[in-house]
Amino acid sequence: MFRLTTFIFTMYFLLFVAEASGQSFQLLASPGGITGVLVGSDYVNTFGNMNALGIGTPGTGLTVAALSNGAIYYSQFQVQFAGLANGHKASLTAYVSINFAHPGAQVVENCPSTGACTTSGGYAAMSTAAGAPSNVVAAPGMGNGTAVTVGIGIFIPDNNGATAFAGVDTSAVVTYRMTDLSTNRVVATATWTFNGTPSQTVQNAVRMSLGTATGGLTITAASDYSTSFGNVNGLGISPGAGLTTVSAAGGTIYSTPYLFNVAFTDFSSLTATIKAYVSVNFAHPTNLQLQDAALGAGPYTALSTTAGSPTILTTTAANRSANTRYLGLLVYQKPTTPFMGTDNATVTYTLTVP
Repeated sequence: MFRLTTFIFTMYFLLFVAEASGQSFQLLASPGGITGVLVGSDYVNTFGNMNALGIGTPGTGLTVAALSNGAIYYSQFQVQFAGLANGHKASLTAYVSINFAHPGAQVVENCPSTGACTTSGGYAAMSTAAGAPSNVVAAPGMGNGTAVTVGIGIFIPDNNGATAFAGVDTSAVVTYRMTDLSTNRVVATATWTFNGTPSQTVQNAVRMSLGTATGGLTITAASDYSTSFGNVNGLGISPGAGLTTVSAAGGTIYSTPYLFNVAFTDFSSLTATIKAYVSVNFAHPTNLQLQDAALGAGPYTALSTTAGSPTILTTTAANRSANTRYLGLLVYQKPTTPFMGTDNATVTYTLTVP
């Protein structure tokens, strides 16, 4: 389960700036990358919805890569030089000349012409120092007319607790500089401004999944999750693979460990609460009952069957954590109405972050 809200990411991109010498560069759309609408001398782009879990479909021309500590949205584009004297080559550098007000929540990333800009591994945080800018097209540079592919991205890291930020941020500006390597002079500049109108907004997101624990039943993932306890009986005879038996008043509990994996970003809390209840009970509830425990040996308690008062499994689940619980199936030895056959039940889990 996850909650995803929306924010819009807008870029104003000054595509072409020429000095009096006539030397200049263009930053062009790459096939499959972001494209823009020319407004005066600026290009306007939108990155669409973004979040640190990489949930959802990225904007047109963008690729999203979910990482272990956040997500990066990125796109390739092309650089082309013009107006250089015969035999001259130029380089291109970039730095964040005005950073976001919350630079820990949004990080401008750069992929140089020597990088693998089609993968997240080709990107790194762009320099914020004018005196030590990041290389976009490094020496020995290139001459007129050649187009090389580079990349730009925004990394949205996990932030929770005191460092959490969600909302509207101020603009960030990237300055590109073209340097004639024969004269070592900066001959052209361009700026790329993030967050125009509408303003860029960072949003929070949550995600929870179930998984198979070592030694436990296989948890099968589809639109929902499923597992099978196989053949069971009130005496605990011959439990199937992945199951252990625990004696209980009136019967036997068949138990299996399982995992619930938690991720959440941009919340003030550092922990999440997991709750569960039996949303569809067995057709024969006097014969079978689902229970829960923190340890394999118990103690086991019956899972709630009421949505309004679910069973609290934990209140201290950390971000990006795998948590082990034990699901127990109590099989009564002497039910009021004997039953043999197949039966099913459904448990609904809820993740809540304060």
